[in-house]
Amino acid sequence: MVPEGLTLTSHFDSNRASHGDSPAYRFLDYSHDHDGRAVVLSWNELWTRVCAIGARLRQVTQPGDRVAILAPQGLEYVAAFFGGVYAGNIPVPLFAPTLSGHTERLAAVLSDARPAAVLTTTAAAESVRTCIRTLVPNERPRLIAVDALPDTLGSTFTGAAIDTDDVAYLQYTSGSTRTPAGVEITHRSVYTNAMQMVVTGGLDVDVRTVSWLPLYHDMGLMMVMFTAFFGAHVTLMDPMAFLRRPYRWIKQLGIEATYGRTFAAAPNFAFDLTADRGLPPAGEALDLSNVVCLLNGSEPVTMSAIKKFTAAFAPFGLPANAVKPSYGMAEATLSVASIAQDATASSIFLDREQLGVGRAVTVAPDATGAVELVSCGQPIPDQWVVIVDPDGAEVPDGTVGEIWLHGVNIARGYFGREEETRRVFGNKLQSRLDKGSHAEGAPDNGCWLATGDLGVHLDGELYLTGRIKDLIILDGSNHYPTDIETTVSEASPAIRTGYVAAFSVPADAVDSPSSTGEQVVVIAERAAGAGRTDPEQVAETVRAAVSRGHHVRIADLRLVAAGAIPRTTSGKLARSACRAEYLAGEFNR
Repeated sequence: MVPEGLTLTSHFDSNRASHGDSPAYRFLDYSHDHDGRAVVLSWNELWTRVCAIGARLRQVTQPGDRVAILAPQGLEYVAAFFGGVYAGNIPVPLFAPTLSGHTERLAAVLSDARPAAVLTTTAAAESVRTCIRTLVPNERPRLIAVDALPDTLGSTFTGAAIDTDDVAYLQYTSGSTRTPAGVEITHRSVYTNAMQMVVTGGLDVDVRTVSWLPLYHDMGLMMVMFTAFFGAHVTLMDPMAFLRRPYRWIKQLGIEATYGRTFAAAPNFAFDLTADRGLPPAGEALDLSNVVCLLNGSEPVTMSAIKKFTAAFAPFGLPANAVKPSYGMAEATLSVASIAQDATASSIFLDREQLGVGRAVTVAPDATGAVELVSCGQPIPDQWVVIVDPDGAEVPDGTVGEIWLHGVNIARGYFGREEETRRVFGNKLQSRLDKGSHAEGAPDNGCWLATGDLGVHLDGELYLTGRIKDLIILDGSNHYPTDIETTVSEASPAIRTGYVAAFSVPADAVDSPSSTGEQVVVIAERAAGAGRTDPEQVAETVRAAVSRGHHVRIADLRLVAAGAIPRTTSGKLARSACRAEYLAGEFNR
C-alpha cells in the first residue's frame, strides 16, 4: 500500500537530511571528453535547483498546468522534471528539437499537451524557441532556461499542495501504432511500480544503476525515480554516447557494481549491439559479478540477443541469469511482468500454423514452422494479467488473446481523451475461468486495461505474440509481422537484422496484385557493405524463404538505405508509419 500523501518529492527532505552533499544524480558528459566528464548533483544542490525552478514556475503558471521539458539529456533535465512536480504542475517529458526525424511527433505532443511553460537550457533555448514558433504557432508557452535561474530565487519557495492520486506527469506513448497519447501517471501508480520492480528484482532500495536511456522514455524516467524515492544513486549518460561506444555503459556498470548489487535496463537491440561492440579493451579490468538484474524490454525480446550478450560478458563475471526478459508499457507506468530473481531467460517453440489460429502448441526447435517465443515470466506483485477473447471473456491457458491488466500501477487514463480512456482503461471482465483464473484476487467489478497486445499463458509463463493492430490477416489466418520479419532478416546477409518492417495493404496499393484482398509488403534496410548486391537476387531469396516458412506471398519487397524505416523515439519499429509512407509513395523515390 502506498502511504496517503506520498508524492514524487515526499522523500526529498529525508534524503537531503541523510545524504546532504552526497551524489544524487551523476551525468557523464562525453561531448568534449573521451572518458566522460562527471557532472554531479548532490541532494542539497538538487534541492536548491528544484526550489529555484519551482519558484519561477509558480510565478508564471497555475497548479495543474502542463510544463513541457524540451532539454538535452542531463542533470538540468532531472531538476526541471522535479521542479515542475514540486510546483504542482504536470511535467511532460519530451526531447530537444535536435532529435532528428521526430519533428512530427513533437508537434503532435505539443499541440495535445498545450503546455503553459517550456523548460529547457540556455544552450538549447534558441532552437526550442524556433521549434515552438514553427510547430505550434498559435501557442505561447513561457520559455524558461532552467540553468539560468539564480539559486536565490528558491529561498522562500514552498511547494504546492499535492495529493497521492494527482497526476504526477504525462508520459506520451511512443506512437508505434497511432498518434501519441498522454498517459496520466499518478504519484500512487509510479511509486507502486517502482516498489514492484525493486521486489521483483530482489534489489535493495539503495540499488545503484547506470542508464543511457532517454529521459523522455518511460523506462529512462523510471531509472530516475528510484533515486527520488529511495535515496539511491544513478549514473546517467546520453543515448548517443552509448550508441557510439557501448562499452561506456558496461564499464560504468562494473564501476557501480563494486559498491553492491547493481541494476539497469535496456531494449533488446542494446544487448545485441553491446555484445558486438561493447567488450573491454585488452587488459582492462572488468568485474560484472554484482550486476544482478538487466531488464530487457521495450521491444520484442530475442533469445539470440540474450545468449550473445551473456556469452560475451560471462568471462567478466556476468551472472548467467542477469538478463531478465520483461514486458511493460506506459499505460502501466512501466513494468508489467518479468522473470523471477533466480530464473534464467528461456524460450519455447510453437507451431506456426496453430499459432495462426490462436492456439499455442509446443514443438521441437527444429520442427518445420517452429516459432520461438521468449518468456516474459510472471506478473509483478499485485499486478493481474489475463488473456481474453474479443468479447472480454478470460480464455484458458494455451489460447492466444488480448492481454488485459489490473493493478494500482495502472495509469489514470489519457489526457483529454475521455472516450479513448473509457475504451482502453475501463473494461470489465465478462467472465473468469472456473479453475486457474489469472484474475483470482482482483475485484469482481474492477476495471481492466486493454493493452492491444496479443499474448498467451503457458505453463505458468507469459508470452507475447504481437500487436493486434499489426496483425496480418490473410484468408482468415493470422500472421505475426515479427515472425515474418525474422525470416526476412535471416534469409539474406544483405539485410540488416532487426531493420525490417512487414505489413499488409489493399490489393490496389501494389503493382500487379496476384489476387484481391490484403497483400503483404516488406520494407528491408540494406546491411553495411551490401550496396552492390543484386536486389533482384535478394528479393528472390527472401520471397522463397517467406513462402516456404509462412505460406505467404510477398507482393512487394523494397530494399532501402539504412535509416529509411521510421522508428519511434524509443527505437521501436513504427510499422504503421512505414505503411503510411509506403502508401504515400515515399519508398518509390
